[in-house]
Amino acid sequence: MVEYRIELIQVPVADLNRSREFYGETLGWSVDWDVEVDEKTHFIQVTPPGSAASIAFGRGVSEMPPGSLHALQVVVDSADQALADLTARGVEARGVEDLGWGRFVFFSDPDGNSWAVQELPKHE
Repeated sequence: MVEYRIELIQVPVADLNRSREFYGETLGWSVDWDVEVDEKTHFIQVTPPGSAASIAFGRGVSEMPPGSLHALQVVVDSADQALADLTARGVEARGVEDLGWGRFVFFSDPDGNSWAVQELPKHE
């Protein structure tokens, strides 16, 4: 069977510099690529610490309207620590909410793309 790995998700944004600053500097995610191919195409890829998957945004790389993704999710060991980290970085985050299938923190990027940060439930 062929293995299919999700490794890159396009995130629609309006302002590349603002998004690069938010994801790279504010959140502290690694900026893996920042390539301006030509005047119509500019590609930026960032990766959260410890993640095998990255997100990308840019000019000429997505037809989705900026701010239209509302189901992005990352997993952490501790939702409480994630909330404290996001808040310390100046991110408006809310939570921690226990939803039965995990504990969650929520935040949005400057364009309104929304993120869920999940602490998986402990298995006994």
